[in-house]
Amino acid sequence: MKATQELVTEHDAVLLALRILEKVEAAVAANREEAPEHLGQLVEFFRVFVDHCHHGKEEEALFPELERRGIPRDGGPIGVMLMEHGLGRERVAGMAAGLDELRKGVPGAVAAIRAHAAAYRDILRSHIHKENSVLFPMADRVVPADAADALAAKFEAIERDRIGAGRHEAFHAMLSALKGYYGTA
Repeated sequence: MKATQELVTEHDAVLLALRILEKVEAAVAANREEAPEHLGQLVEFFRVFVDHCHHGKEEEALFPELERRGIPRDGGPIGVMLMEHGLGRERVAGMAAGLDELRKGVPGAVAAIRAHAAAYRDILRSHIHKENSVLFPMADRVVPADAADALAAKFEAIERDRIGAGRHEAFHAMLSALKGYYGTA
């Protein structure tokens, strides 16, 4: 599997999580008892799977390789992706803060959660589209097979070191359970 294909596969899981997030935030607004727990699971997924692992693979392995191959960071697609990673982190932090406030009964917590969740969905959907349709095909053109194999090995190490053995699969199981619960396609 090409290193970029691994990232595309992970994007599929992220897009599923974003569809589930839409259902969970509606459940939070409806004051459903299980919704805060489900939102907490998604926030953990976004922090650990998306940011620490997936974005770690991009930021520590793929993007530096692309820079070595002549794709600029500043004024180029890598800089845009990094900026969007930062915006996503801010929105996840906002959802987490809103969840803490919700659990404390602070007025306005639901509105804050919904605003951060909607913005996060918008950012990531656009971000994923740009990576899948522009950046990753570019990477496939400029990164030779031996370097792509080395990237795949780096990805494996990042996943193992960042989230630990079995955690990737546990996140997929959690998404599957939430998908079943909320009936999300």
